[in-house]
Amino acid sequence: MIFPEEKKVYVFELDDVLFPKKDYLLQVYYLFANFIEFTETFPPQADLVNFMKNHLENQGEESLFEHAQSTFGFDMKYKEHFERLHVNAVLPLKLNLFDHIVTLFSQLSAEGKGICVLTKGNPLEQLNKVKFVDWGEFSNRVKIYFRDELAFRQINPTQFLAEEFAVDTAAIQFVD
Repeated sequence: MIFPEEKKVYVFELDDVLFPKKDYLLQVYYLFANFIEFTETFPPQADLVNFMKNHLENQGEESLFEHAQSTFGFDMKYKEHFERLHVNAVLPLKLNLFDHIVTLFSQLSAEGKGICVLTKGNPLEQLNKVKFVDWGEFSNRVKIYFRDELAFRQINPTQFLAEEFAVDTAAIQFVD
């Protein structure tokens, strides 16, 4: 990848930029399906996971719970548990950075560039994802910021990052 060398700070989104978002979602669906099978004994975990995976790949996340609930007939009361899992799931597997991101992070680090993540979406869910990313050698080099939290505090993200990294806003490169 070629990035402007004059930039001093590189700002990345989390989902589908650093790792595939579906890697997180499929683990959440697996945990939910295990919970449903354990609690209700039906449907079998594998059937529910396959349904949710197919729905995600063909129709996206929207209305996934409702479609699964109507197909398998489990109680709507589990929707809160499903949503809570998105925020606080303890994933069985680490989330792996894309190979090209590991290479890019290495190049940027070698050149002394600042690297951070500015992610949008529910800050608690995004933080949960961050906890399960296998950052490898970059675990102490990548700073994490939450766009929604900054917006809530009425802080301009670009200006905030410029101040955090002590650079002009023109020295920041967004990658999303």
